[in-house]
Amino acid sequence: MFLNCLVALEKVTAPSFFQFKDRRYLSIMAESVSNNTGKKLVRIDVSSDTVCPWCFVGKRNLDKAIAASKDRFDFEIKWHPFFLNPSAPKEGVNKLDFYREKFGSRAEGILARMTEIFKGLGLEYNLSGLTGNTLDSHRLINFAGQQGLDKQHKLAEELFLGYFTQAKYVGDREFLLECAQKVGVEGAAKFLEDPNNGVKEVFPPQLFNIPFGCH
Repeated sequence: MFLNCLVALEKVTAPSFFQFKDRRYLSIMAESVSNNTGKKLVRIDVSSDTVCPWCFVGKRNLDKAIAASKDRFDFEIKWHPFFLNPSAPKEGVNKLDFYREKFGSRAEGILARMTEIFKGLGLEYNLSGLTGNTLDSHRLINFAGQQGLDKQHKLAEELFLGYFTQAKYVGDREFLLECAQKVGVEGAAKFLEDPNNGVKEVFPPQLFNIPFGCH
Protein backbone atom coordinates (compact mmCIF):
# COMPACT_ATOMS: atom_id res chain seq x y z
CA MET A 1 0.00 0.00 0.00
CA PHE A 2 2.88 2.39 0.77
CA LEU A 3 3.95 2.77 -2.84
CA ASN A 4 0.37 2.84 -4.08
CA CYS A 5 -0.47 5.64 -1.64
CA LEU A 6 2.53 7.70 -2.68
CA VAL A 7 1.71 7.33 -6.36
CA ALA A 8 -1.89 8.34 -5.70
CA LEU A 9 -0.86 11.35 -3.66
CA GLU A 10 1.43 12.51 -6.45
CA LYS A 11 -1.53 12.52 -8.82
CA VAL A 12 -4.03 14.35 -6.60
CA THR A 13 -5.33 17.64 -7.98
CA ALA A 14 -8.24 19.49 -6.39
CA PRO A 15 -11.00 18.65 -6.67
CA SER A 16 -10.26 14.97 -7.21
CA PHE A 17 -10.61 11.58 -5.57
CA PHE A 18 -8.53 8.46 -5.26
CA GLN A 19 -9.45 5.09 -3.87
CA PHE A 20 -7.36 2.04 -3.12
CA LYS A 21 -9.16 -1.23 -3.67
CA ASP A 22 -8.53 -4.80 -2.56
CA ARG A 23 -11.34 -6.99 -1.34
CA ARG A 24 -9.49 -8.16 1.79
CA TYR A 25 -8.59 -4.92 3.49
CA LEU A 26 -9.77 -1.64 4.86
CA SER A 27 -11.46 0.92 2.63
CA ILE A 28 -9.86 4.29 2.04
CA MET A 29 -11.35 7.16 0.08
CA ALA A 30 -9.48 10.44 -0.19
CA GLU A 31 -10.36 13.87 -1.53
CA SER A 32 -7.97 16.75 -2.15
CA VAL A 33 -9.05 20.34 -1.50
CA SER A 34 -7.21 23.64 -1.24
CA ASN A 35 -6.42 25.19 2.15
CA ASN A 36 -4.65 28.26 3.47
CA THR A 37 -1.29 26.64 4.29
CA GLY A 38 -0.02 26.56 0.74
CA LYS A 39 -0.38 22.78 0.69
CA LYS A 40 -3.31 20.73 -0.55
CA LEU A 41 -5.49 19.25 2.16
CA VAL A 42 -6.14 15.55 1.62
CA ARG A 43 -9.23 14.31 3.45
CA ILE A 44 -9.10 10.55 4.00
CA ASP A 45 -12.07 8.44 5.08
CA VAL A 46 -11.13 5.03 6.47
CA SER A 47 -13.66 2.22 6.96
CA SER A 48 -12.26 -0.50 9.19
CA ASP A 49 -13.00 -3.07 11.88
CA THR A 50 -10.88 -3.14 15.02
CA VAL A 51 -10.33 -6.92 14.80
CA CYS A 52 -9.20 -6.89 11.16
CA PRO A 53 -5.42 -7.52 10.95
CA TRP A 54 -5.21 -6.26 7.39
CA CYS A 55 -6.82 -3.02 8.54
CA PHE A 56 -4.00 -2.51 11.04
CA VAL A 57 -1.41 -3.31 8.37
CA GLY A 58 -3.14 -0.87 6.04
CA LYS A 59 -3.16 1.85 8.70
CA ARG A 60 0.54 1.44 9.41
CA ASN A 61 1.36 1.67 5.70
CA LEU A 62 -0.97 4.64 5.27
CA ASP A 63 0.85 6.38 8.13
CA LYS A 64 4.15 5.78 6.33
CA ALA A 65 2.80 7.25 3.11
CA ILE A 66 1.47 10.28 4.97
CA ALA A 67 4.77 10.84 6.78
CA ALA A 68 6.61 10.74 3.45
CA SER A 69 4.20 13.25 1.89
CA LYS A 70 3.50 15.74 4.70
CA ASP A 71 5.85 18.35 3.20
CA ARG A 72 3.49 18.57 0.21
CA PHE A 73 0.11 17.80 1.76
CA ASP A 74 -1.89 18.34 4.93
CA PHE A 75 -4.03 15.39 5.98
CA GLU A 76 -7.38 15.00 7.67
CA ILE A 77 -8.23 11.39 8.51
CA LYS A 78 -11.66 10.25 9.63
CA TRP A 79 -12.45 6.71 10.78
CA HIS A 80 -15.74 4.94 10.04
CA PRO A 81 -17.00 1.61 11.41
CA PHE A 82 -17.09 -1.66 9.54
CA PHE A 83 -18.29 -4.92 11.11
CA LEU A 84 -16.70 -8.16 9.95
CA ASN A 85 -19.02 -10.09 12.25
CA PRO A 86 -21.82 -7.92 13.68
CA SER A 87 -23.34 -10.88 15.53
CA ALA A 88 -20.12 -11.82 17.34
CA PRO A 89 -20.64 -12.47 21.06
CA LYS A 90 -20.06 -9.53 23.36
CA GLU A 91 -18.41 -11.71 26.01
CA GLY A 92 -15.76 -12.80 23.51
CA VAL A 93 -14.38 -16.18 22.45
CA ASN A 94 -10.87 -17.62 22.30
CA LYS A 95 -9.14 -15.92 19.37
CA LEU A 96 -7.08 -18.87 18.18
CA ASP A 97 -10.00 -21.30 18.44
CA PHE A 98 -12.16 -18.86 16.47
CA TYR A 99 -9.61 -18.60 13.66
CA ARG A 100 -9.21 -22.37 13.45
CA GLU A 101 -12.96 -22.89 13.32
CA LYS A 102 -13.44 -20.16 10.73
CA PHE A 103 -10.59 -21.04 8.38
CA GLY A 104 -10.28 -24.79 8.99
CA SER A 105 -7.22 -26.37 7.37
CA ARG A 106 -6.09 -22.97 6.05
CA ALA A 107 -5.84 -21.44 9.52
CA GLU A 108 -2.21 -22.25 10.30
CA GLY A 109 -0.99 -20.95 6.95
CA ILE A 110 -3.01 -17.74 7.27
CA LEU A 111 -1.77 -17.11 10.81
CA ALA A 112 1.84 -17.82 9.82
CA ARG A 113 1.50 -15.32 6.98
CA MET A 114 0.09 -12.65 9.30
CA THR A 115 2.90 -13.28 11.77
CA GLU A 116 5.48 -12.60 9.04
CA ILE A 117 3.67 -9.48 7.85
CA PHE A 118 3.51 -8.07 11.36
CA LYS A 119 7.19 -8.89 11.86
CA GLY A 120 7.91 -6.81 8.78
CA LEU A 121 6.25 -3.88 10.56
CA GLY A 122 8.34 -4.42 13.67
CA LEU A 123 5.41 -5.96 15.56
CA GLU A 124 4.78 -9.33 17.20
CA TYR A 125 1.44 -10.83 16.16
CA ASN A 126 -0.16 -12.14 19.36
CA LEU A 127 -2.76 -14.87 18.97
CA SER A 128 -3.65 -15.03 22.66
CA GLY A 129 -6.75 -13.57 24.21
CA LEU A 130 -10.30 -13.08 23.03
CA THR A 131 -12.04 -11.89 19.89
CA GLY A 132 -15.68 -10.92 19.59
CA ASN A 133 -18.09 -8.04 19.22
CA THR A 134 -16.54 -4.72 18.19
CA LEU A 135 -19.54 -2.41 18.66
CA ASP A 136 -18.22 -0.68 21.80
CA SER A 137 -14.86 -0.02 20.17
CA HIS A 138 -16.59 1.65 17.22
CA ARG A 139 -18.80 3.68 19.54
CA LEU A 140 -15.66 4.92 21.28
CA ILE A 141 -13.85 5.72 18.02
CA ASN A 142 -16.83 7.74 16.84
CA PHE A 143 -17.00 9.54 20.19
CA ALA A 144 -13.28 10.33 19.99
CA GLY A 145 -13.79 11.85 16.55
CA GLN A 146 -16.16 14.40 18.08
CA GLN A 147 -13.22 15.65 20.15
CA GLY A 148 -10.81 15.79 17.24
CA LEU A 149 -9.80 13.61 14.32
CA ASP A 150 -6.22 13.40 15.59
CA LYS A 151 -7.49 11.80 18.79
CA GLN A 152 -9.60 9.43 16.75
CA HIS A 153 -6.63 8.34 14.62
CA LYS A 154 -4.43 7.82 17.70
CA LEU A 155 -7.21 5.84 19.38
CA ALA A 156 -7.48 3.48 16.41
CA GLU A 157 -3.73 2.84 16.73
CA GLU A 158 -3.99 2.06 20.44
CA LEU A 159 -6.91 -0.33 19.90
CA PHE A 160 -5.09 -2.15 17.11
CA LEU A 161 -1.86 -2.38 19.11
CA GLY A 162 -3.61 -3.74 22.18
CA TYR A 163 -5.70 -6.30 20.33
CA PHE A 164 -3.09 -7.60 17.91
CA THR A 165 0.12 -7.40 19.96
CA GLN A 166 -0.90 -7.44 23.65
CA ALA A 167 -3.80 -9.94 23.72
CA LYS A 168 -6.26 -7.23 24.78
CA TYR A 169 -9.95 -7.64 23.92
CA VAL A 170 -11.72 -4.79 22.14
CA GLY A 171 -14.94 -5.65 23.96
CA ASP A 172 -13.33 -5.16 27.37
CA ARG A 173 -14.44 -1.88 28.98
CA GLU A 174 -11.26 -1.47 30.99
CA PHE A 175 -9.09 -1.79 27.87
CA LEU A 176 -11.25 0.69 25.96
CA LEU A 177 -11.00 3.25 28.76
CA GLU A 178 -7.25 2.69 29.00
CA CYS A 179 -6.88 3.49 25.30
CA ALA A 180 -9.15 6.52 25.61
CA GLN A 181 -7.06 7.87 28.48
CA LYS A 182 -3.80 7.39 26.55
CA VAL A 183 -4.96 9.60 23.70
CA GLY A 184 -6.82 12.15 25.80
CA VAL A 185 -10.46 11.30 25.06
CA GLU A 186 -12.54 12.94 27.77
CA GLY A 187 -15.79 11.54 29.18
CA ALA A 188 -15.28 8.06 27.74
CA ALA A 189 -16.42 6.20 30.86
CA LYS A 190 -19.71 8.08 31.07
CA PHE A 191 -20.28 7.72 27.34
CA LEU A 192 -19.73 3.96 27.27
CA GLU A 193 -21.80 3.42 30.42
CA ASP A 194 -24.99 3.96 28.42
CA PRO A 195 -25.11 1.13 25.84
CA ASN A 196 -27.34 3.23 23.57
CA ASN A 197 -24.89 6.09 23.18
CA GLY A 198 -23.51 6.25 19.64
CA VAL A 199 -25.17 3.05 18.42
CA LYS A 200 -27.20 4.72 15.66
CA GLU A 201 -24.10 6.51 14.42
CA VAL A 202 -21.99 3.36 14.03
CA PHE A 203 -24.39 0.49 13.38
CA PRO A 204 -26.31 1.10 10.13
CA PRO A 205 -27.04 -2.07 8.11
CA GLN A 206 -24.98 -1.02 5.06
CA LEU A 207 -21.79 -1.65 7.02
CA PHE A 208 -22.04 -5.42 6.69
CA ASN A 209 -20.78 -5.81 3.11
CA ILE A 210 -17.34 -6.99 2.03
CA PRO A 211 -14.94 -4.02 2.26
CA PHE A 212 -12.58 -2.74 -0.39
CA GLY A 213 -9.20 -1.54 0.64
CA CYS A 214 -5.50 -0.92 0.21
CA HIS A 215 -2.40 -2.95 0.91
